Amino acid sequence: MKTQLDRAREGEITREMREAAEYDDVSPEFIREGIAKGHIVINGNPQRKSRVVGIGKGLRTKINASIGTSPDIINIDMEVEKAQVAEKYGADTLMELSTGGDLDKIRRTVLDAVDLTVGNVPLYQAAMETIHKKGSVVHMDANFLFDTIEKQAEDGIGFMAIHCGINLITLERLRKQGYRFGGLVSRGGSFLTAWMNHNKKENPLYEQIDRLIDIMKKYDVILSLGNGLRAGAVHDSTDRAQIQELIINSEIAEYAQKKGVQIIVEGPGHIPIDEIEANVIIQKRLSNDAPFYMLGPITTDVAPGYDHISAAIGAALSSRYGADFICYVTPPEHLALPTPDDVREGVMAAKVAVHVGDMVKLKDKVKNQDLKMGIARRDLDWKTQYETAITSDRAQQIRNSRPPLEDDTCTMCGSVCSLKGVREYYEDDLKDSRKKSVLTAL
Repeated sequence: MKTQLDRAREGEITREMREAAEYDDVSPEFIREGIAKGHIVINGNPQRKSRVVGIGKGLRTKINASIGTSPDIINIDMEVEKAQVAEKYGADTLMELSTGGDLDKIRRTVLDAVDLTVGNVPLYQAAMETIHKKGSVVHMDANFLFDTIEKQAEDGIGFMAIHCGINLITLERLRKQGYRFGGLVSRGGSFLTAWMNHNKKENPLYEQIDRLIDIMKKYDVILSLGNGLRAGAVHDSTDRAQIQELIINSEIAEYAQKKGVQIIVEGPGHIPIDEIEANVIIQKRLSNDAPFYMLGPITTDVAPGYDHISAAIGAALSSRYGADFICYVTPPEHLALPTPDDVREGVMAAKVAVHVGDMVKLKDKVKNQDLKMGIARRDLDWKTQYETAITSDRAQQIRNSRPPLEDDTCTMCGSVCSLKGVREYYEDDLKDSRKKSVLTAL
């Protein structure tokens, strides 16, 4: 079948392209051209209709929320609730990453529960089912892995994180640099590393890349080239193993695009803030401006319980420097499986972060929202403040929990509100200001 990439290159504007254009308030031609160049991706899997968003250059930075069971906590109802909370609070996509329970049932239940485009890591299911049947992931059969990928594509998965860039060369870099301070933190990366070292064989996802690309093309699934050697500690950031994997992934990205498959390149995990810009530049340069999916990016290792804040700092800078897609982080990162409340906090932290970055990356297209908020605050226009805020529910909840004596103030200042106290002296200036605002809008 023809993929969205094939059709974009032929000059066709599809329904999905129009939907993505409307979501970002850009022209359908902008989306088509970006897809044709490999700079933008959209969900095209016809097996499941979902909300389509564009991810890539010139668009708002998108947020992914990840959910999923673990071997310790298996509760399908909770995972559905987490998925719906993520959608309600503004996640652009969802990843279903379960590793415990009936993985087919969980995936299909979540797919039915939300309208978001859903991604996953098919290696998780292949690995976990192998462990249950054969005792260890090292006994995983390559054919079973590819069959699992196709089964999940048939279910309607829109994008898949697949670890093609971990090959024998990458592992040699890891060995020669003396392993890592933070070890290997990617589940997919650790599964494949164990499999390759035990069997003394090449990664089948790399060795049989054409077989993988054929499945991706058949279902128009976005191939998200997984960052299996991402850093799990800031002192491992931008090391030789990570860069080697990025080189391999960038080569695969170019090859897959030539075959008509849409791709995303992932990276880098834990990273100090002074390396974020360099990582974005390197990824964009090596992959010919392919969409960049930032995992984390967690900027310090010493804030367990508040990693969503650490990641939000990194996400804001990543967005500002040109990253296209951010994977949220929740407060219990490194500590426990997230609850629905944790999912909400993770989504909102990421949402604020990417807005901060997009204010610089996309300038007035995003900053005008802040201008509107500034004017509403000056005018003590609470209705407009709530309508403008990306955190509206929380803002109203806090103010209503501590109601002021005067309706147009809040209990922080009450009757000594600074805005209210001097406004009468600037009435003429306010009229001129409103005139200028109207003229600017026109």
